[in-house]
Amino acid sequence: MTDATALVRRRLDVRGQVQGVGFRPFVYRLAARHGVGGSVANDNNGATIEIEGSPAALAAFERELLAELPPLARINELARRDLPACGETTFRIRASERDAGRRPEVAPDAATCADCRRELLDPVDRRHRYPFINCTNCGPRYSIIRDVPYDRPQTTMAVFQMCPACQREYDDPADRRFHAQPNACAVCGPRLEWRGCGNAAGAEQGTRSVHGDDALRAAARLLQESGIVAIKGIGGYHLACRADREEVVRRLRERKLRDGKPLALMVPDLATARRLCRLTPADEEALTSPAAPIVLAPKAEGVAIAPSVAPGCGDYGLLLPYAPVHHLLFAEGLGPLVMTSANLAGQPLTYRDEDALRELSDVADAFLRHNREIFRPIDDSVVQTFRGEAVPIRRARGYAPRPIHLGLAPARGPAPRVLAVGGELKATVCLLSGTEAILSEHLGDLTRPEAFRHYVEAIGRLKTLCDFAPDAIACDLHPRYLSTEYARRLDLPLIEVQHHHAHIASVMAEWGEPGPVLGLACDGAGFGPDHAVWGCELLRCERGEVERIGHLEYYPLVGGDAAALETWRPAAALLRAALDQGQGTRDGKTRPRPAGGSPGGSPGRAGPGWPDALRAAGAGSSLPSPSDEALALFERLAGAGAQSPLTSSLGRVFDAVAFLLGLCARNRHEAEAAMAVEAAAGDHAGAAGSYPFDFDERGSVVTLSLRPMFRELIAARQRGESPALVAARFHEALADALAAWVRRADPPGAVATVAVSGGCFANRRLLTRLVERLEADGRRVLYHRHVPCGDGGIALGQAWVAAWRLATERLLDAGAPGTLGS
Repeated sequence: MTDATALVRRRLDVRGQVQGVGFRPFVYRLAARHGVGGSVANDNNGATIEIEGSPAALAAFERELLAELPPLARINELARRDLPACGETTFRIRASERDAGRRPEVAPDAATCADCRRELLDPVDRRHRYPFINCTNCGPRYSIIRDVPYDRPQTTMAVFQMCPACQREYDDPADRRFHAQPNACAVCGPRLEWRGCGNAAGAEQGTRSVHGDDALRAAARLLQESGIVAIKGIGGYHLACRADREEVVRRLRERKLRDGKPLALMVPDLATARRLCRLTPADEEALTSPAAPIVLAPKAEGVAIAPSVAPGCGDYGLLLPYAPVHHLLFAEGLGPLVMTSANLAGQPLTYRDEDALRELSDVADAFLRHNREIFRPIDDSVVQTFRGEAVPIRRARGYAPRPIHLGLAPARGPAPRVLAVGGELKATVCLLSGTEAILSEHLGDLTRPEAFRHYVEAIGRLKTLCDFAPDAIACDLHPRYLSTEYARRLDLPLIEVQHHHAHIASVMAEWGEPGPVLGLACDGAGFGPDHAVWGCELLRCERGEVERIGHLEYYPLVGGDAAALETWRPAAALLRAALDQGQGTRDGKTRPRPAGGSPGGSPGRAGPGWPDALRAAGAGSSLPSPSDEALALFERLAGAGAQSPLTSSLGRVFDAVAFLLGLCARNRHEAEAAMAVEAAAGDHAGAAGSYPFDFDERGSVVTLSLRPMFRELIAARQRGESPALVAARFHEALADALAAWVRRADPPGAVATVAVSGGCFANRRLLTRLVERLEADGRRVLYHRHVPCGDGGIALGQAWVAAWRLATERLLDAGAPGTLGS
């Protein structure tokens, strides 16, 4: 009989990513190794461990608990509490517990692990070629979970009763599939179905259906023969086709209504990825990680990929097979495949079988689908690497809904629970409480009714999963964003946050930095309190407060929304200002330019040179030039201010440069022109030089003027300098200007920290050059590492600002709905 007085008993409450990742079987084996008794169970907070044994055994257990976690597990908090010993010598896994309080982390979906890949292709393994193989170290998680705790009855696998062989694995603590909730095999689990649509020639492309391995081989044959296959994956459907056949890629674009936007490439292995792109070690680490995102990497020379895959881009978006079905397709001898989300332009991700049949039957030649329900649709993540880290451009599968730990709680006392609803493009939402923020997966653009319905449904699913009842709502300042309209319909206190303030606050939240910081927010558009379209802003931010201390000199967006599509419009507006004797001011009026300005024209009127310069730029390229009538109308609208809101957008500056260099006439997708300018700069090797810029300081606001830059840029083109050289110099000049702007606004360096955010910093060349210059000035630079720099990150910033304001202004104590200022 054991002497209980010689034993120590301890309870460990574990918070982190500990459900669905093999944590409980790991704890069980660890307890067996050290001969301790007790138990482990999932609960609504994470996991609870009770251990009993000698002090030395318990110390070794706790040490190895933290040092030897399973690949997908992560511990964020561990609370210890001593209990009376009771003489327990055996260790067991208890049933999951449900109680009130915090909710456990839900693990993201994870790519097929090496052990499962080996079994998948092993002819003697009982799961040979089974396309739903998984274990505690890999497989679906977030996409199949309905509620927590994460147990099989709470997932879409509940309808599949495990066979005796799978049940034995599930019950065996020594097995890799011990308590693996999606555990299954060909006898008892989901299965594939191939179904033709009748769009392709040949008998096999009829409307008949086949199942299992025959389905997979039929899909592989059709892909080899240049067909288009809709493949149901982990989080939704993809459209796949051969990436080396221009005619099939063009056919896919035509059917999908996706004109120009780069398509992702799935390649069979890392060796193929190295042939297609110039990869860094960080790129390779991201590609082979459990998240398995799409990685943006520079194209290699002379690769046999269809030009229509990524036209006008310097990068390919590569990803490796991350689901068993992908590995099996490539095992049939396929080369690189286009693997793009199966949604028509502007529509949300297709994930329901009935929707896929209705929406994709005219797009795909056949379907390769399965009978495991996707409960939470989730797109592929997109990352690029910067300074050795994978930084998300689109945060989704493999990353969401992993919490972001802020390291700093805005509130003292009970933490307010904030729901931030994000923007309108690249929408995400954020749930924030205390030091933990849960940022949703990428939810798309809300400009269509179907996308908005998907967004509202996703908010409901996430709130239910996290048992989250918000105390307040945070939204964008733009009154006509659908996300803002949604927020205003909720009967809760409302905090409106200006778009660019939210951008900078999202970086501050990532780093746990309360400020003060100087924030450089550079993007395409955001609603300003002065009703201008902001887009290149220098802000001073501290906690939840903001002061605008600088902006790019205003110019007119002639034609309104058309100016974000037709690149000649911002080019004309900027040339009109650059070649005019008048100088724009922050109120949009013109004042005489100081001595030394360019000749021609009279103050307050456009000089005669800008239309000729615009025409010359068009004549030197294949881009169509605007007609005389269009230019005359442009001048009337710009002079009168009608249909021409003022803007400080840096995104439209990139559009203008793209037109002047003959690279892009129209943005068929967001940032197409900017990507073309970055790609052109990448084609120039060697020193690039720079272009001049200017400042106008009125009161406490420093305005950055690019007029001198555009005059020199036009002169360089007239001298015959190549688009590559001019694009490279433009990037250098922009980095010089932004760094000098910070120095001008804060000459003594009183604010040592600079935060950079906004979609323009998805441009790695600009980000790299700017960070180098700011650090050379002795500044600490905060840039994004965990959330996108574009609008996919602003929900986190909104939540951060709202939490600070609630903490300082005690809005909740008022007990009534209302709006707090911007």
